[in-house]
Amino acid sequence: MFSKSKLNQQPGGDADKSPKPQQGGGEAASDAPGKPAGMELGAGRAAMKPKVAPSTLSSDLVIKGDIKTSGDIQVDGEVEGNVSAHLLTVGENAVVRGEVIADDIVVNGRVIGRVRGLKVRLTSTARVEGDIIHKTIAIESGAHFEGAVQRQDDPLGGASKSAPQPKRPEPSAAQG
Repeated sequence: MFSKSKLNQQPGGDADKSPKPQQGGGEAASDAPGKPAGMELGAGRAAMKPKVAPSTLSSDLVIKGDIKTSGDIQVDGEVEGNVSAHLLTVGENAVVRGEVIADDIVVNGRVIGRVRGLKVRLTSTARVEGDIIHKTIAIESGAHFEGAVQRQDDPLGGASKSAPQPKRPEPSAAQG
């Protein structure tokens, strides 16, 4: 009940005073109502990434060349080149001809080339012609996929392919 009273009192009478102590004093930031405001101020760097809107390549756009971003991208047009992003969404009518590399990849349209991602999802409308290197994968019923699937702990790094080779000598060590 005390928390309800405090919440009702602060917005009613102290609404003008509470932002000022949060900025200077910091004592109000330790109270439960002050935490969201303190998190906004303190987590400004982390909050900047979600605030940036995803880039969108519209359906009438054709790009010839590589695309690289640390943010999110939605492809609804055609791309002839490699695409690198944090989150990549390939729209239902989109076509990407090249390698696709991202932390999270959602394919609704067509990808002709290798797909490398930590989390890869092929929806029911997806058409992928190429190998998929992933950490986790989900393929919905109805998706068309032609290629090989390989799981790696670090699909975004190139050194992961040579990591399984040192595991072969272990049986020899067990024999000797």
